[in-house]
Amino acid sequence: MKIDREQWRMVIALFVVGVVCTLLLATTNIFTRAPIAEAERQALMSALMQVLPEHQNDPIGDTREIMLNGDKKPTSFYFSRNKNNTINAIAWQVTAPDGYNGSIHILMAVHPDGSINAIRVTGHKETPGLGDGITKNQPWLDSFGDKSLGNTHWAVKKDGGDFDQFTGATITPRAVVKAVKKGLEMFAEIKSKLLEKDHQQKEAQHAMP
Repeated sequence: MKIDREQWRMVIALFVVGVVCTLLLATTNIFTRAPIAEAERQALMSALMQVLPEHQNDPIGDTREIMLNGDKKPTSFYFSRNKNNTINAIAWQVTAPDGYNGSIHILMAVHPDGSINAIRVTGHKETPGLGDGITKNQPWLDSFGDKSLGNTHWAVKKDGGDFDQFTGATITPRAVVKAVKKGLEMFAEIKSKLLEKDHQQKEAQHAMP
């Protein structure tokens, strides 16, 4: 089929428009990548400040990634250190897959002895006025502080445990409690691996003349 001059002009015009759009998208991506990354970093730091104890280091810069069983990507663990450079807490995110309206994302910080410093819910789709108590009910969030596997019945009171449920919403707090307990169980399993590098460094320091 023979293409006349007008058709060629149209093809060339479409080609030019396509090239320009591609260049604009690429340029926009380049210039917005850094601000987006910085915004994500600030949001993470804000969340970490809410769960970690007082510290002298940058937790985001003091991070280790470990591949946990069954996961497709590694989990990031953020370390909090005191003025003596000793770890006083480790934070990481766990997910409760069985919330009322979907997954609930939780940031938890645990002391090396396995007790919780604090938790915060960083993402959820629970019902406003009912399940969203997991973010708005501060006394309930604070009730996780100092809890460990050994000193707590990890269930809501309706199930014979130590944690309150919300009026009209038991599924949501039950999912959070279950996920945090699993987080503590995971921490107990990999604690030595997480702290191994620090132990080696301290041993090397003691061995120095």
